[in-house]
Amino acid sequence: MTTQRRVLIETMQEAKEHLDVSSLLALARKREPGIDRATVYRTIEKLKKFGLVDELDLMHMNGEKHYYEVKPKRDHVHLACLQCGQVEEFSSPLFEQLKREITEQTGFEILVTRLEVGGRCSVCRNSNKR
Repeated sequence: MTTQRRVLIETMQEAKEHLDVSSLLALARKREPGIDRATVYRTIEKLKKFGLVDELDLMHMNGEKHYYEVKPKRDHVHLACLQCGQVEEFSSPLFEQLKREITEQTGFEILVTRLEVGGRCSVCRNSNKR
C-alpha cells in the first residue's frame, strides 16, 4: 500500500459526497500534491477488483459521468437531482425486504444491487415553488 493509494482511500472514506475522478484527484492533492490522474484510475480499478469501492454510472446527470464511493455495509438507493446534480443516499428496511422477496420467489442470489432514482431534490423543488 503506497502513500498515494492510502491518501486516495482515506479521501474517499472521508468524502461527504460521491466523487468523480477529478474531484477525488483535487481533494487528494491537498494531502499529497504528487498524485496524478493515472494513479487515481489505477487505484480505483484495484479497489473495484477487491470489492472495496462501488462505481456509479450516473449518465443522465452530466453526460457520461462516473462517481465512486467506498462500498457501504448496507445497500442503498441513489437519489439523483436532475436540476442541481446532488446525489443523496436512501436506505430502508423495505429495500432489504424487496431483495429477500426476490430471492425467495425466484431463487436468484443477489450479489450486486444498483438502484438510482432521478428527480428533483427538496431544495430544488422548494426553490421552484417560489
